[in-house]
Amino acid sequence: MASETIETAEGGTLLPPKVTDKRGRFFQLRVAGVWAVLLALFVLFFLSFGLDFPFILDKFPALAGFRLTKDGFIQGAALTLFVCFFAIAASIVLGLLSSLARLSNSALFYGLSTFYTSFFRGTPLLVQIFLIYLGLPQIGPVPAAIPSGIIALSLNYGAYLSEIFRSGILSVPLGQREAGASLGLHRLQIMWKIVLPQAMRIVIPPTGSQFIAMLKDSSLISVMGVWEIMFLAQSFGRASYRYIEMLTTAALIYWILSFMFEMVQARLEAHYGRGYKR
Repeated sequence: MASETIETAEGGTLLPPKVTDKRGRFFQLRVAGVWAVLLALFVLFFLSFGLDFPFILDKFPALAGFRLTKDGFIQGAALTLFVCFFAIAASIVLGLLSSLARLSNSALFYGLSTFYTSFFRGTPLLVQIFLIYLGLPQIGPVPAAIPSGIIALSLNYGAYLSEIFRSGILSVPLGQREAGASLGLHRLQIMWKIVLPQAMRIVIPPTGSQFIAMLKDSSLISVMGVWEIMFLAQSFGRASYRYIEMLTTAALIYWILSFMFEMVQARLEAHYGRGYKR
């Protein structure tokens, strides 16, 4: 990797650095070879357990979400993606609002934001799930299991995204805001059209990592009896005492879903990083 910067006489950076990637196709082929070798060793390792493949094939459609429950509702990976989709959307909104409140001059908004991020980053996600699912009924509301899981994941990851968004917004030079103001743009227009597009390059990598972590942490909602991947894997394994088959299959499904998320993240990084590459 090589980078160039244009600096002022005082040593300050005038323009963002442009990054040149000198790794060629041969490097990519070698990386693919390393992956192929490791994947082969990985497969051989699990084959040494003497897995019952007919049993795996029988249960795989339910785990992968290709089969509906007896009530006609989704299950397995389909339910996991359903929960994560709504939790991701809600956590983005919560994170952005919390970061803007943290950057505001209002003592009320600043206090609400810091209290929110401190509590939900400082307590375990599993405790938050139980507080919502088992605690709220004691004071009135009785949320169902799936909405409880979505709410808990949203609140938890919104707190982490708040800090990510705040750091991304602060990374944009103050001169960009001043330039927008000189053009007569409103503060909201400056934030939406100037600051956020530039902050996306900084925000996307850690945000993508958070969403992949959310995908895996969604397995915690299985404690409420939600028929997602982990709940089904445990249930099928317990019924036939074939835990290794079901847990291995569940791990493979999570890995595939995570890989899909990584591909989306890579596309977004390439899109918002176009102005910084040669």
